[in-house]
Amino acid sequence: PAKVLVLGAGVAGLAAIQTAKNMGAIVRAFDVRPVTKEQVESMGATFLEVPYKEDGSGAGGYAKEMSDEFKKAQAQMMLEQAKDVDIIITTALIPGRKAPVLVNEDMLSVMKPGSVCVDLAAANGGNVMQTVADEVITTDNGIKIIGYTDLPSRLASTASTLFSNNVAKFILSIGPQTTKEKGVFQMDLNDDAVQNMLIAYDGEARWPDKITPFTPPPPPKSAVVEEVELTEEESLALAN
Repeated sequence: PAKVLVLGAGVAGLAAIQTAKNMGAIVRAFDVRPVTKEQVESMGATFLEVPYKEDGSGAGGYAKEMSDEFKKAQAQMMLEQAKDVDIIITTALIPGRKAPVLVNEDMLSVMKPGSVCVDLAAANGGNVMQTVADEVITTDNGIKIIGYTDLPSRLASTASTLFSNNVAKFILSIGPQTTKEKGVFQMDLNDDAVQNMLIAYDGEARWPDKITPFTPPPPPKSAVVEEVELTEEESLALAN
């Protein structure tokens, strides 16, 4: 069976995992947010972990920018995976910023000829180094990189079904299914998603004055190396 690597375990990433599993592929997934591990494994995929502890969870459930140390460890892990997989699907986005590059030139150079990269972040710059928006290119070593930015319109019927399903589930989550009193539509005004969709409620205009402002994630922190002073005897011992 084909081996598929999915980068990013948000809505798009989880959908990619499910589709690949349904087609009989061996699926691995990676996300900087540790909280996604359970979701990935519940779908039958293997969750990859970087041997460097850092939580990538940012505001609103999105990922945040990671430190340089984490990125180096991640790149090494990805390089090993690139040698083995047949398909890489990337979905990683950071609000308000260019999409992070997750598949670099080194990874592309070690992938097997005929392998495919599907870059779902192409509209925001792309997660794959050589992605060209709205084009499909083939690298010198035979790797196909798909950078379409209009995938929903290319699959209009499927996209419409998925979107309407998400909207229906969202409406149900803020109303009859969550209220204790059956038959009464009750809005959870403490929910950020509900707050930001309300234009008016109970005769009061709420938008845009009462929306929850977006707080961008803090910049990554570099690892701090503590300087240690050695005695003269310790310095001589190390020198020898």
